[in-house]
Amino acid sequence: MSDRELLEGSEAIARAAVAAGCRFFAGYPMTPFTELLEQMAVWLPKADGVCMNAESELEAVGMAWGAATTGHMAATGSTGQGLSLMQESLSEITNARLPLVVFNMARGQGDYFQATRGGGHGDYRHIVLAPMDVPEAVEATGLAFRLANQWRTPVMVLGDYYLAHTYQAVSVPPIERGAPERPDWALNGSTGGSGAAKIISPLGSGVDGEEGFDLGAHYAACAAHIEAMSAGVEPLVDAGFCDDADLVVAAYGSVGKFVRYACLRLREAGHKVGYVRPITLWPFPSEAVRDAIAGAAKAAVYEQNMGQMLDDVRLAVLGAAPVEFIGGPSWDPAGFGIGPDINVPDISQRILEAMT
Repeated sequence: MSDRELLEGSEAIARAAVAAGCRFFAGYPMTPFTELLEQMAVWLPKADGVCMNAESELEAVGMAWGAATTGHMAATGSTGQGLSLMQESLSEITNARLPLVVFNMARGQGDYFQATRGGGHGDYRHIVLAPMDVPEAVEATGLAFRLANQWRTPVMVLGDYYLAHTYQAVSVPPIERGAPERPDWALNGSTGGSGAAKIISPLGSGVDGEEGFDLGAHYAACAAHIEAMSAGVEPLVDAGFCDDADLVVAAYGSVGKFVRYACLRLREAGHKVGYVRPITLWPFPSEAVRDAIAGAAKAAVYEQNMGQMLDDVRLAVLGAAPVEFIGGPSWDPAGFGIGPDINVPDISQRILEAMT
């Protein structure tokens, strides 16, 4: 008997997060993120966890930050608009070396730059995963918590309306009650007033006598950590039909699934087209993207925006092949990102036009 269930994306992601050890979640309702917040409120108490409906995104990320310092596996999220309010905290959480998972149930694909470049201050980067559907989102959620703990850094799962609201048959790991063991660096209040109190701060993890924080040394250590993450996080990519392709199309997230299917149908019709779909958006799988496009006469990028991942594809190719943008904004009347142009016939036509 199969253990798969027919679940909406928001429920599957929430259950996967709790199964991965998440025990604290805070957020503020904003569609299409709202349903994930509601599902976390259902499933976290089943594992003795806590879900907070915050008064704003600023309070949500502050609550998650506080929970993370105690060593509990914490998460937060919003849409891109709400995450704009969280950027200062996300940059400081990164420099404080705290594990945190952030879910962006985005409206369309206009948040690529926000996710991969960030809008906070200072010299920081964090890991970004972009699943294409509900089963892959379940896997990405578990991976996000593992990477957050391994590297002590925020990890973003970048989704959208399709991911949050689509029903698919999926296997979700079982949830165990109780919290995972907390790490040695976690704060529990026991060292306060001892003269050797633990500190977790974006300014550093220790105070050197009367000199205070050594910011230069801390920022240098943060830079070394980012470099280590960039080299140490395995880049994930999905590619197909690239060996003899005249054109390779790059896309990510839910839209990447449409592009992949369009390429399959075009292949069946005799057109030499391939696809490459980055799953890790940072670190960007530049080498894999370059290899996928290496034998093609041309590359194209399809995104539901004005062209953002386009920059990273061009940097990966470094002029070895021309790269054309074939995407564009596509909006429903409510602006949730349910693009009327995101359909296989329309995408296929754009691919064929790019091949001429």
